[in-house]
Amino acid sequence: MSKAIKLGISIGDTNGVGLEVILKSFHDKRMLDFCTPILFGDYQLAMNTKKQLGLEEINLHKIQSLKECKHKKINVLNCWKEALSTNYGSKEDGGKYALKSLEKVCQAIQNGSIDVLVTAPINKENIQSDSFKFPGHTEFLEQQFEGQALMLMLNKELRVGVVTGHLPLEQVSKHITQELILQKLESFNQSLIQDFGIRKPKIAVLGLNPHAGDNGLLGQEEEKTIIPALQKAEDKGLLAFGPYPADGFFGSNQLKAFDGVLAMYHDQGLVPFKTLSFGNGVNFTSGLSVVRTSPDHGTAFDIAGKNIASESSFIQAIYTACDVYKKRQEWQELNSNILPSQAKKEKSRER
Repeated sequence: MSKAIKLGISIGDTNGVGLEVILKSFHDKRMLDFCTPILFGDYQLAMNTKKQLGLEEINLHKIQSLKECKHKKINVLNCWKEALSTNYGSKEDGGKYALKSLEKVCQAIQNGSIDVLVTAPINKENIQSDSFKFPGHTEFLEQQFEGQALMLMLNKELRVGVVTGHLPLEQVSKHITQELILQKLESFNQSLIQDFGIRKPKIAVLGLNPHAGDNGLLGQEEEKTIIPALQKAEDKGLLAFGPYPADGFFGSNQLKAFDGVLAMYHDQGLVPFKTLSFGNGVNFTSGLSVVRTSPDHGTAFDIAGKNIASESSFIQAIYTACDVYKKRQEWQELNSNILPSQAKKEKSRER
């Protein structure tokens, strides 16, 4: 194997656009210069999809074990024995095979066989089973790997995290606590440092209520929960500011003054993010011991099999995973090596 980053890819729902955007992403052979992709799925299914898309010039390398991987090839590891045909747009069976792929790629990253993980979209309904009782990838991966997951949506200019993720709206305020906000801020801050190389990150925090509560007139969460959490963050040396009214923040010049934005709930952060960057955004699960990204779209059952799905977000997910992996390695090296002058001081003390 080459020293190129070993990129594990889960195929997502087999009846969605996952395989299409994966194969289109590697249509440009230059993508193979910096990473070695390993697709966890089914070789024949990938071949059938390739033929349907008219991507005959793409070379797929069938492997039965990760030891057989080759650089400059799109490696496909068979994760099941049964023959599988695609039924685009259907919610039957796609979740079953999406889970098999996801479980196999997680095992591979746990034993060090791959470096980073990029996940194609799943359907949160049909993937549910005795092995998967989670509202999404983020919660599943948090159980699989060390750390406390924080969902970040990224593009070249914007990073948005959320305090609460896949929760019904009626439960959001019950889950928001000072401790949870502080935890997410610390995780966000650490990720901006080690994963993006920002030395002193500045994070904007949004309020929960309209107009950030209007000093308690429109809700008490800002006064009783968010502001005290920001004060605790300041005591810990974090540069976290707010709470800002969510309705006007993303359209104002304030956005450019910050390295990240922490929203209180899923749609508060993701609606403006996807409005500003849909098709070029990336979902990054920070706070874990592994690097995982995914595109900013779902299974897109309505256009699956029509050869019109855009691969741009999946390509950005690949770039981001590799960039974060390198940044994290650099950060770990800088923080694990004692400077020569410091080492001499330590030796003199021992004498």
